[in-house]
Amino acid sequence: MVIQIEHATFRQGGRNLLNDVSWRISPGEHWALLGLNGSGKTTLLNLINGYYWPTEGSIEVLGHQFGDVDLRELRKEIGWVSTSLQEKLYPSDRTQYVVISGKHATIGLYDDITEEDLSLARSLMDTLGCSHLWDRELRSCSQGEKQKLLIARALMAKPRILILDEPCNGLDLFSRDKLLASIKTLADSPEAPTLIYVTHHTEEILPAFSHVLLIRDGTVIRSGKNEDVLTTEVLSEFYEAPVTVEKHGERVYVRTTDSMV
Repeated sequence: MVIQIEHATFRQGGRNLLNDVSWRISPGEHWALLGLNGSGKTTLLNLINGYYWPTEGSIEVLGHQFGDVDLRELRKEIGWVSTSLQEKLYPSDRTQYVVISGKHATIGLYDDITEEDLSLARSLMDTLGCSHLWDRELRSCSQGEKQKLLIARALMAKPRILILDEPCNGLDLFSRDKLLASIKTLADSPEAPTLIYVTHHTEEILPAFSHVLLIRDGTVIRSGKNEDVLTTEVLSEFYEAPVTVEKHGERVYVRTTDSMV
C-alpha cells in the first residue's frame, strides 16, 4: 500500500479532530480528498506527513510503519503543494531557481546548480505548461503560473507521493482550467507519483483521480471509486442537504435548490 491508515483518531484540545479514519491507497491510484472547510482535510494531511501523531490507530506510508521510521527521511518522499507556500518564497527569485530549490526543500537556492538540475527543471516546467516562464522573476507571474511552478518545485525532489492542497484556490475560471489541464498531463504521465488532490469543489476532480474520499467533521463518510461516490444519493448524505449531481463532459457538478456549486 502507498498509504494505509487504520482506525486513526486524532485528539487535540479535548476534542477529536479525526474520528476512526481508515484509508488505503494502492499503487497506481490517484485520489481526490473532498471536504468542506473545517472538515479535517488538513489534519489528515498532517497525519500522513507525520507532523501529527494519531491518538489511536496506526499509519503506514510507503511501506513504513509510523514508530519504525525516521519521519524526516520519509517526508522527502512526499511533496506537499499549498498556496501558503507562495507567501514564503522570495518574489525576486528567478522561476527556474524556485523550481530547483525543491530538490533541497529550501526557500531560496544556496547549493550549486548542475546541468542535470537545469535540465530537469526545464522538463518539469514544460510538462506543466509553464516553460515560457523561464528566467522570469516570480513576482511577475500570475497566481495560476505560480501554482504550476510550485508543483514543478515539488517534483524536483522526485517524490513518490504528491499532495495538491486546494491548488485552484484564488484562481479565476480560465486560470483554473489551465492549471487543471497541466495536472491532467502530469497525472497521465507513466512516471507520475501517487497524486492526492484536495478540494471542496467536485468539478475540479478530473477523471485521472479515479477514487474519492469524503470527509466531514473529521469522519470519513464514504470512500471508493468516483462512479460509486460522486452520486446524488451519496453527496446528499455527505452535504446533509438535498443536491443533484450533473455531469458536463468529464466534470461532475453539484446542484443545490438554487445553484450549481
